[in-house]
Amino acid sequence: MKNSYDFQRNVHGVLLLDKPCGISSNQALQQVKHIYHARKAGHTGSLDPIATGMLPICLGESTKFAKYLLNADKYYRVIARLGQKTDTSDSSGTLLIERQVMFSTKILKEALESFRGETEQTPSMYSAIKYQGRKLYEYARSGVHVPCKSRKIVVSMLQCIRCDGNEIELDLRVSKGTYIRTIIDDLGEKLGCGAHVTYLRRLQVSNYLMTNMITMQSLKSIINHTKDTSLSSQNLLDSLLMPMDSPVSHYPSINLSSMMAQHFINGCRVSLLNSSINGLVRVTEGVEFNFLGIAEIINNNLLVPRRILSRSFLDSTSKINRKAAVSY
Repeated sequence: MKNSYDFQRNVHGVLLLDKPCGISSNQALQQVKHIYHARKAGHTGSLDPIATGMLPICLGESTKFAKYLLNADKYYRVIARLGQKTDTSDSSGTLLIERQVMFSTKILKEALESFRGETEQTPSMYSAIKYQGRKLYEYARSGVHVPCKSRKIVVSMLQCIRCDGNEIELDLRVSKGTYIRTIIDDLGEKLGCGAHVTYLRRLQVSNYLMTNMITMQSLKSIINHTKDTSLSSQNLLDSLLMPMDSPVSHYPSINLSSMMAQHFINGCRVSLLNSSINGLVRVTEGVEFNFLGIAEIINNNLLVPRRILSRSFLDSTSKINRKAAVSY
């Protein structure tokens, strides 16, 4: 006989998980997938095991739009230990060198300023970037060094919260692909003493608010308190999800008539009246503005489908406002 955890269901939406310290992003994803009995799930942007905070987990049809969150800016709070450099640039690594902390306020200000704006960053060997099909940290753990190209990053905000003795605390808002550990390691070298991350928390991804984050403990508590009423627990869990189309909510919207919407969901290009928009847009249908997918407008008048909700989903939810998270 199957128990209640053997079944899977189609559930759609985005959970803003407050990832705990000590587990990988994939471990967090698998736990959430299990709790929701979700048939399909994926996370957007890994957090190191020592890091906590916002890890958007996309369920069901939302996974189609997860990549648009990967491109979003992110906001972090970081605490670093000055005077110690480790091989991983965080407290999980091996201590490489210890130096005295002795720099002036002027040197600190100049060092911090050098990271603001657009710069080049060479990621740590202990990162998940792939080289010839393997992640860099796999090479590093094997003692193999491989070339790692620098990449352009943007630090749109960097604020020093405090600097006391051998500890510094910073707030940063950064572009996609930015490694906070690498910023801290580079900062330590510019200060002449070395540094590594001891605390890292992601507070925001894109426009998602930190107040909407849900802890793993809260999810498990819902299950534990509703063991005898599984339907109730599902409803409570689903109510925590952000709208299915929230990963692309920051894009402008184009609303289509039913006839034009049919062409669009069939994968056809749709001609528009002259539009002032070029680039990616959310596509909705009718007076209820039901979400259909994301497209690109080219030449100011041609709507080109890029990611469309599945036909089975559209058929099963034809009378439901698709801006809401749903399950079936």
